[in-house]
Amino acid sequence: MEDLVIRDADVVDGSGADAYRADVVIDAGRIVSIVKEAAAAGCQRPRAMREIDAEGLVLSPGFIDMHAHSDLALLRDPDHSAKAAQGVTLEVLGQDGLSYAPVDDRTLEGVRRAITGWNGYGEDIDFDWRSVGEYLDRLDRGIAVNAAYLIPQGTVRALVVGWEDREPTPDELDRMRRLVAEGLEQGAVGLSSGLTYTPGMYAQDAELTELCRVVASYGGYYCPHHRSYGAGALEAYAEMVDLAREAGCPLHLAHATMNFGVNEGRAPELLALLDRALDAGADITLDTYPYTPGCTTLAALLPSWASEGGPREILARLTAPATAERIRYDLEVTGSDGCHGVPVEWETVEISGVTDPGLANVVGRTVRQAAELRGETPWATAHRLLVGDRLGTTILQHVGHEENVRAIMRHRAHTGGSDGILRGSKPHPRAYGTFPRYLGHYVRELGVLTLEECVAHLTSRPAARLRLPDRGLVREGYRADLVLFDPETVAPGATFAEPRRLPAGIPYVLVDGRFVIEDGRRTDVLAGRSVRRTPR
Repeated sequence: MEDLVIRDADVVDGSGADAYRADVVIDAGRIVSIVKEAAAAGCQRPRAMREIDAEGLVLSPGFIDMHAHSDLALLRDPDHSAKAAQGVTLEVLGQDGLSYAPVDDRTLEGVRRAITGWNGYGEDIDFDWRSVGEYLDRLDRGIAVNAAYLIPQGTVRALVVGWEDREPTPDELDRMRRLVAEGLEQGAVGLSSGLTYTPGMYAQDAELTELCRVVASYGGYYCPHHRSYGAGALEAYAEMVDLAREAGCPLHLAHATMNFGVNEGRAPELLALLDRALDAGADITLDTYPYTPGCTTLAALLPSWASEGGPREILARLTAPATAERIRYDLEVTGSDGCHGVPVEWETVEISGVTDPGLANVVGRTVRQAAELRGETPWATAHRLLVGDRLGTTILQHVGHEENVRAIMRHRAHTGGSDGILRGSKPHPRAYGTFPRYLGHYVRELGVLTLEECVAHLTSRPAARLRLPDRGLVREGYRADLVLFDPETVAPGATFAEPRRLPAGIPYVLVDGRFVIEDGRRTDVLAGRSVRRTPR
């Protein structure tokens, strides 16, 4: 007898086709049969050791988070309800060009400090890996949901070149190519870049193109956080499209937004750019989160020249009065490249988390509000946080535009990604609410997408980008990574005021045929494993 039958589910199978009523039978972690209502009439219905009555519930493939920052959270927090409770069954890690493999001891220390705001410093983690394969092996010991990995270009550059702003030597470029190839051979699905983050931002297009040629040869894809989401955003998108075309490499645009006042209402220009490339044969996808504010670290706003050399050099520059004043001028007057070429508006920068408990009183306030409470300038507050929190402060930037968000999520190349940073006292609610917000707010309440369209955006499209042959659809023979949700009640619990509240209307989530969410509660199941690149 099979393990499980889900009875009378409204199956939205991920293909974009209309929903249908069916019994779905699962055994040994796979879907073994789908008995549609019409086919079941007059015949014996399937039986299993366990049955779930899914009347009134939608059964869909598990959601794939194409942009996740759970690189340490999956190891630190076996519960991981932030993602499991949303129906996420696979996350893509190694984003924005900075993560924890491949590294040596020196590089690992620099990376840990550079992205403390994203993942914490990791005092509670045994960093017993150095290569990409060893990191994936560590995930294979058991995690809450599945995870794929992108090789982080900034980490590779730090390992080979260091944190300096210079071109690599020919030997260094050869070594970077070898490291990318090794990571892909060990199971990575592609390459990411953070082109507003140190040290990835120092790579010129010729260097990136060479690395992308390697990625293309292994059937992977390139996922850049490109050079600007503000002033010069369209040029930055075009740069990535041209680079990928030159390298012959599939392109996936990370958190593809059009932010800041200079880009209000300009999403159609971006989509026209992408459509021209797609119509000419380019292989392009993108991901977005369904919110207007962004999220990053306060240190990320600094100009690139101030970030050269890594965290220690940044702090040294901030504590030198003349250099600190130059940084302020770039931020507030010129428009720092770290702030996407737009002069910072401190009233849009909300402090979402600090690593030093002594600074916790500023969390939830904008930099301008925190400054007014102390009777100081916003720069004085920002400077005090950068130095006192040793670059660990996270922020929300309220610089997005709703009409851009809606236009981009309708696009034929769109997929979903939370870009969720799980650290901080008041993280962005997208970390806990992205996928139910798509289904509840943008499908049920606003009708921006139909339910079938939205599920396809969150399941089969990302699975196709990741080249996963047996995930992303409700099909016989496919892995039983599945979610059951109530289309009438599904909604995010997370808000900006209470960002860690879990969603409503998602009673069951299965990873590899095992319940990680059952009756709306997290089980102790750790069925997740690494999902490695499928060889060509």
